Amino acid sequence: MAKEKKMNSPQPTFKYRQLAVADLHRGRRGKHHDLLQGIISELKAAPPGSALEIPLAEVGGIGLANLRSAVHRASTAESLAIETLADEKNFYVWKK
Repeated sequence: MAKEKKMNSPQPTFKYRQLAVADLHRGRRGKHHDLLQGIISELKAAPPGSALEIPLAEVGGIGLANLRSAVHRASTAESLAIETLADEKNFYVWKK
């Protein structure tokens, strides 16, 4: 049997650019990041016993359940204990 010659295959061409994983930013920055950062910073500055009233019509179409869970995620990341309440028009959040 004759030995087959190994052909050097060319390097594959990639469609997407490759980066080192160490260079990637690993934090979460969702589409409502600025809104949540504003809420958290105002909560931190709010005096004890006061609540923020956030009009649901002004939060960019976020549903109440998504807003509530996003605020809880952001407050947990900042080690800030909060409570929430909502009615038809507004979402209320305050420090425990």
